[in-house]
Amino acid sequence: MTMVLGIMTVLVVGCLAFTGCQREKTEEAKLQDLEFTVVGEKDTPQALQDLIAQKRANPFKLTYADGQDMYIIIGHGPQTGGGFSIVVKELYLTENSVVIKTELVGPEKGEATGTENSYPILIVKTAFCEEPVVFQ
Repeated sequence: MTMVLGIMTVLVVGCLAFTGCQREKTEEAKLQDLEFTVVGEKDTPQALQDLIAQKRANPFKLTYADGQDMYIIIGHGPQTGGGFSIVVKELYLTENSVVIKTELVGPEKGEATGTENSYPILIVKTAFCEEPVVFQ
């Protein structure tokens, strides 16, 4: 029984040692920046417009592809007042993914924003890629 416990302890410690290294999140190396255009909802396929309309009330992130282009969409859900926008910090390709880094920017200090909720949405159009999109 003691020997079995000893072996199990060695296995557990060994597993922890190996998985401990995997817990560290390392960013993949950027292969290249991707060219993109920020587009309005009316400049997207109707099916995507319908999907955005369904999801608008809550924060969401999604991708949509039509074979030639890929759309990366980020919605931050309801924000109190207006003046909010979403800024693309980076969009690049790694060996295994497309990475998009964005930031929600609020209204300028002293800017009149109103009291109605706004629903900031970012739609990025880029060339179609098979790699999955990682939102950061």
